Amino acid sequence: MEMQIVFPGQMRVDALVDDLVITTNQDGSAPSPFMLFLASMGTCAGVYVLGFCKQRGLSTEGIRIVQHTRSNPLTHMVENVEIDIQLPLDFPEQYKSAVIRSAELCAVKKHLENPPTFDVHTSVVQPEMLK
Repeated sequence: MEMQIVFPGQMRVDALVDDLVITTNQDGSAPSPFMLFLASMGTCAGVYVLGFCKQRGLSTEGIRIVQHTRSNPLTHMVENVEIDIQLPLDFPEQYKSAVIRSAELCAVKKHLENPPTFDVHTSVVQPEMLK
């Protein structure tokens, strides 16, 4: 997959992928890149919970996911991510542990458990190639 990162002005940095524009901004008018990273964990778990419920004909009404992150006070790096799947009282007991297992299938979580390597470099591009 290729994603282009562009600088449309001010503090905006956008990601272009397929026909989508993912806008980030450090001034609070859009999520920061790190906020999107954190949100990707909870929303990814949500995608799997949604799919689990849909496959079984279970309503998602009253279900929400609350994510808490804890950071190391010295390094400020996130050390723990807690995903709390809050279920309504009438959610079938037989599916409670299975809904947790479905959230644990999240692709973002799996990639963090086995992180990719990064190769950061520069290249020179002719001006006509930027159009």
